[in-house]
Amino acid sequence: MIDITTFGSGSSGNGYALDDGINQILLEAGISYKNAAPKMNFDFRRVVGMFITHEHGDHVKYLSQYLEKTSFPIFMSHGTAKALHLEPSYRIHLLKSFQTVKVGSWKVTPFSVEHDAAEPFGYVAANEVGNRLLYVTDSYFVPWKFKHISHMLVEMNYAEDIAADNDHQQILNHQLHDRILTSHFEMQNALKFIMENKSPDLQQIVLIHISETNGDPARFKTVTEQLTGVPVQVARR
Repeated sequence: MIDITTFGSGSSGNGYALDDGINQILLEAGISYKNAAPKMNFDFRRVVGMFITHEHGDHVKYLSQYLEKTSFPIFMSHGTAKALHLEPSYRIHLLKSFQTVKVGSWKVTPFSVEHDAAEPFGYVAANEVGNRLLYVTDSYFVPWKFKHISHMLVEMNYAEDIAADNDHQQILNHQLHDRILTSHFEMQNALKFIMENKSPDLQQIVLIHISETNGDPARFKTVTEQLTGVPVQVARR
């Protein structure tokens, strides 16, 4: 099993915990330690690592707090570390795409994604009983396909019709609209990615990083469940 806890999801901050009943890993440092701690029952002793996707503030704003208040290793790409002015150390570990690392009961494999960041990653996290979680956020295109995925934590940021209407009504800045198109998963692209990686092993989908302005959580949940036949949850902001 993989239990997923959301600390926060969206442009204001992102953070998640994965628990296989033995060890925990954290994804992102965009939510403060203070706000994450209650959802961890104030206990980080089973955490064996934190994995960062890229250097944008909503994913790393509170990284210094976790470095100060915890002792587990933190993993990221070379490009992300350089963008954050971090050097490798006993706490900061740098990974290459598809370089699998074992931390406690987990094996975590990073992979490259397309986003307007230095060297952004997605991750596949596998536990000892064969559950495999696929994590993708802040990307408009992922060229890879993965087998035997049991859980998905996938961005569905916006719907093109909503964003276009907001652009037309000048609710959304035109330049921001153009940036979104080349930096985040649109609904149809996310659905295509989900279906390309869907297998009989798939048990759960959690939709994350949904835009408050250009997204529709209820619609996204409904269309994803109808298409996949798999239980879908929407991560809370």
